[in-house]
Amino acid sequence: MIKKLGADLIVKDGEELLQAGGADIILHCGNSSKAANDAIKGLRPDGKFVVMGADAEPISISPMDFITKRIKVMGSQQNNREHLYEALQFVAKGKVKPMIEVFKFEDIAEAYKKVAAGKVRFRAIISMR
Repeated sequence: MIKKLGADLIVKDGEELLQAGGADIILHCGNSSKAANDAIKGLRPDGKFVVMGADAEPISISPMDFITKRIKVMGSQQNNREHLYEALQFVAKGKVKPMIEVFKFEDIAEAYKKVAAGKVRFRAIISMR
C-alpha cells in the first residue's frame, strides 16, 4: 500500500533510512516518542525534524547531533496558511496520491453510515455523476 501511495523507498527504522542516504526533513506525525527517537537517527546533516504528534514521554536527542549534524528540531500544529499552500503545491505537482472510496449520490446515506461508523478507509467522496 505504501508504494501505491507514491513511496520510492520503504525503510524499517532511522538507521536504515540513514544508510539509504538519509532524509532532509522528517515529519513525525505519530504519538510515540520512542518512534521519534528512532526516526531522528535518519536525518542527514542540516536535516529538520518536525514534531507534529505528541506523547507524554520526552524525545531524547544527543547534543552531539545538534553540533556534528547541525540538525534542527521544531514543532508544528500543521494549521497555518503557509503549510496549506505548500501542501497544495505538492498536490498540484501530482506528488499526492489520495486513496478514496467513491459513493454515488444516491448512496449518500450509506456513505454517511460508513463514515459515522469509522468504516471508510482514508476518504469518502460523493460523486455527482
